[in-house]
Amino acid sequence: MRQGITIGLASMLLACSASHPPSHGIDEPPRPGNRPSSGTTSQPAVSQPTATDAGAGETVLADGGAVMDGGSSAAASGACPADMALVDGDYCEDLQVKCLRKWEAPQNNLWVCEEVEQPTRCLGATRPMRYCIDRYEFPNRKGVRPMVMQNFYQAQHHCQKRGKRVCTESEWTKACEGPDNKPFPYGYVRDAKKCHGDQPWDNPSGKKLIARDPGELERLWQGVKSGSQPHCVSDYGVHDMPANADELAASETYGKGPKSDFDNVTTGGPWYLGVRNMCRPKIYSHDESFAYYYLSWRCCQEADGKPTEPRAPKQLKRDLKWKRILWLAHHSWMMPFNPLVPGDPGYSSSGPRGK
Repeated sequence: MRQGITIGLASMLLACSASHPPSHGIDEPPRPGNRPSSGTTSQPAVSQPTATDAGAGETVLADGGAVMDGGSSAAASGACPADMALVDGDYCEDLQVKCLRKWEAPQNNLWVCEEVEQPTRCLGATRPMRYCIDRYEFPNRKGVRPMVMQNFYQAQHHCQKRGKRVCTESEWTKACEGPDNKPFPYGYVRDAKKCHGDQPWDNPSGKKLIARDPGELERLWQGVKSGSQPHCVSDYGVHDMPANADELAASETYGKGPKSDFDNVTTGGPWYLGVRNMCRPKIYSHDESFAYYYLSWRCCQEADGKPTEPRAPKQLKRDLKWKRILWLAHHSWMMPFNPLVPGDPGYSSSGPRGK
């Protein structure tokens, strides 16, 4: 039974910083394609567990965790709180996305699709979904940067404190694709100006990232503030989903190889040139300790005031206790839990110093 972090932060940061941004996608058979004519060039290539702060609206679990009620805020404004969007539709388990134009990104060993045939086709089963999702990346505040440099356990704690949970991969995908299962939230033709992408690779320093060096984190930031992209909005009213900051989501997938049995995936892709900034592709190879300067997340919640379980699907399946998740969130080597979030006085993505 998996109980803890399997790969250290240092090895993950060094591995990622020594190469190119993650490819973000499902491999496609190589075939000739043309690069965009924009003039861009390819890029080089421990103590006892602590219980949660139980307060109003929480139901304390037997293991000391809490299922968040959140009913009053959801009921006050309908199915979802005012700062969340309602997603109510059918998720397609096997969606055919036929690419009409693509170009090769050899630095990531993938092809980037420029145009998808309309419409996409659902070839598999569908399942109904109804849930609430944050309109913006965490902390769901328009006009501030998305929060970065927190791992999956820490993201879970941030969401749980707000009566929510980290969205699952299918919830993230459905909110991005909209009712019509579009490959991009804005349609069928890729546009890195609508959703901020295609930025140059900037050779992060692994040593400085491990030290959470504030200057290096600021140098590497190429993102835009949440809600500043009026055309990067899905048909469900969810903003900034592919590109800009990459995002964590809770995994529901098994069988993607020996490194896919993690509680989280990454989705959407970061702001760099040569990644698949689309709704459906996912990366399954980063473990729960992975935190990075372009990696954020967003929170979801059950609709209609129903209780929200903060644990991820795979954690529930193996009965990982919430107290253990909290302990991991607050005892991640070289990556302290950051109690402040963007928009708070004194917030820094480098987190608390001296820890």
